[in-house]
Amino acid sequence: MKHMRFPLFVTVMVILSGPAHAADCYADYKAKQDNPLRLHYGVAKVSGQCTKAAAKAELKNRLGANGWKLLNVVSVFGPEGLAQRKKSAGSNFLRF
Repeated sequence: MKHMRFPLFVTVMVILSGPAHAADCYADYKAKQDNPLRLHYGVAKVSGQCTKAAAKAELKNRLGANGWKLLNVVSVFGPEGLAQRKKSAGSNFLRF
């Protein structure tokens, strides 16, 4: 019976750790357009790993397809951070 404990422990730990992208992930970012210069702050849902680097890669393409240039990803966070950013993002809240 002792020999079964270690594999069970490892299995439970793998299940509990789960992939980094399992939970909802959001990023707040800053972007711009030129001629005329326009700036905006926004919040977007991102897929994949919940890291600044992954969010930057995803948002760069998504914003670029809409004529915006990503300046930077401010932070990445879970659903608990949405409410506090909604007012600041205005019309760019979950737009892109």
